[in-house]
Amino acid sequence: MTPEFALDLAQEAVRVALFVAAPVIGLSLLVGLLISLFQATTQVNEPSLQFVPKILAAVAGLIVFGPWMLTQLMDFARRMMALLPAIMR
Repeated sequence: MTPEFALDLAQEAVRVALFVAAPVIGLSLLVGLLISLFQATTQVNEPSLQFVPKILAAVAGLIVFGPWMLTQLMDFARRMMALLPAIMR
């Protein structure tokens, strides 16, 4: 296995990880921004007011995007298993 090959594998792994995590993180970020705007306009600083909706948004994102995320991860795993003979040389 050449260093370039290992670097390509690592880059692909990071790309897939970011690609799969992006919908849930983005949804949580959007909900956090909306709650922060609400807290700033009403001047209500309750920590649980921000925590609970973000957790619910993350769970909803996992439910909605879960099948797609699983498909992406399974495709990546299949590609890595197909490369095993090349890695072992």
